[in-house]
Amino acid sequence: MSIRSRFALFVCVLFTFSALSGQEKTKDLHMMILEGIEDWHIPGMTAIVVQNGEVVFSEVYGVTHVGSKTPVNRETLFNMGSTTKAMVAMALGILVDQGKLQWTDRVRKHLPEFQLSDPYITEEARVQDLLTHNLGIAGADMLWFLDSVSTTQTLKRFALAPKDYPLRGGFQYNNLMYVAAGEVIHSVSGMPWSEFVKKHLFEPLEMERTVARASDIFKAGNYVTPYYYTSEEGYIEVPHNLSDQIGAAGMIWTCTADIEHYLQMLAGKGVYKGKIILKPETFQYLFEPQTLIPRASFYPTQALTQPNWTSYGLGWFQHDYRGEKLDFHTGSIGGLVAIAGVIHEKNTAVYFLANRDHAELRHAFMYKALDLWAFEDGGRPWHKEIYALYEGLQKENTDNEMALVEKRVQNTRPSMPLSAYSGTYTHPMLGSAVVRNTPSSLQVRFNDFLGYGLEHWHYDTFRSSEKDNFQQRPVFNFTLGAEGQIKAMDAFGETFTKIKP
Repeated sequence: MSIRSRFALFVCVLFTFSALSGQEKTKDLHMMILEGIEDWHIPGMTAIVVQNGEVVFSEVYGVTHVGSKTPVNRETLFNMGSTTKAMVAMALGILVDQGKLQWTDRVRKHLPEFQLSDPYITEEARVQDLLTHNLGIAGADMLWFLDSVSTTQTLKRFALAPKDYPLRGGFQYNNLMYVAAGEVIHSVSGMPWSEFVKKHLFEPLEMERTVARASDIFKAGNYVTPYYYTSEEGYIEVPHNLSDQIGAAGMIWTCTADIEHYLQMLAGKGVYKGKIILKPETFQYLFEPQTLIPRASFYPTQALTQPNWTSYGLGWFQHDYRGEKLDFHTGSIGGLVAIAGVIHEKNTAVYFLANRDHAELRHAFMYKALDLWAFEDGGRPWHKEIYALYEGLQKENTDNEMALVEKRVQNTRPSMPLSAYSGTYTHPMLGSAVVRNTPSSLQVRFNDFLGYGLEHWHYDTFRSSEKDNFQQRPVFNFTLGAEGQIKAMDAFGETFTKIKP
């Protein structure tokens, strides 16, 4: 055989091996996903992997709705949840590239009405501080759990959230600061953040189906229904969360076809089809560690990945993984989940979206896909390990519920007639709660937005008679004043003061 013939044969064998290797990666990941869908009871999902600018894995699974069994397709919209935050950070980066702001600008330079409970933090807060969860102010998600006022009103109320630690001296995840970041985009660009990301991200990335307002999904059509799942009740359909007043924290909806383009830009370090979406230095800055995260505030998966360090950039969690820096973020909002991950040194990016609350197959997918394509190693049984990890955490939740039930004092009664608990209660930040008595118990409604039927638990403590949209049964405790009348109601870790019968 001639040297030329041998070389041709070598090239043919090498090509065949590479093709088979790609097929094996795809098969390995696909089989794990199928196993995970069954174990986590996921109605519908999508999973995408991009490497070196090429889509190497892109699959949709299941249905948009358990009842109708409409199949998920490449145009089906899923909620991005908090993976939205990376896009908000990029939008600010685009304004940096345009010379309209600097990361270290004081927030009040662009948003004069910006106000926090601590005067020093108010004045010293910089634009990038809105993105790093270390501003020093406590989170206040109950603002949008319990009400649906405008973005302006939400941020005005947030000014009452207490200081929790010194400026840049800790870490506490804070959705409301991303809401403020969205308002900075509006102030600087002259257009709402949702319109800005559409013009400067969605359109150049050819993300034709992606919408930045959750309420727009109904007009767009072809979107998933959110679900919880329990072994006792099966699939539990929950309402779509339409909290667009905090949209910059997590309300973008997207689809498989669009996310492929977004991942190509991520793996391409800010470039898509030759178009520079973000300047190289700006793109790199988004992923520079800004905040060290203590172990207590990081993901449970750290028990499996054993990182040496954990940090947060601008819209990205970070840790060392197999000798490289992994930037990633999850999204979770009422029956919907997401995860995005990228290892820049390996030019590999991944995305997962599903319509089953806290389906932690997302973590298994991310690490498995990165192992396969970034490290050429698919040997670790990520689904089995992560499923066992979260099963253990679920058992802890079950044990906590059992402990609460065991501590319930039997054969007690309220200290006052039910009518005495009725009335209006207020909280300076969270608004009002109206309590009404029924023939058998009480009802409470917050801001004419979210309501609970209550059952007597013990003494002056009541508990929700049914699970809410978050699959919780909150406890409500009433307290008496010195004059022997109901003076307050404690709920969600906050005190609502009674102002009138």
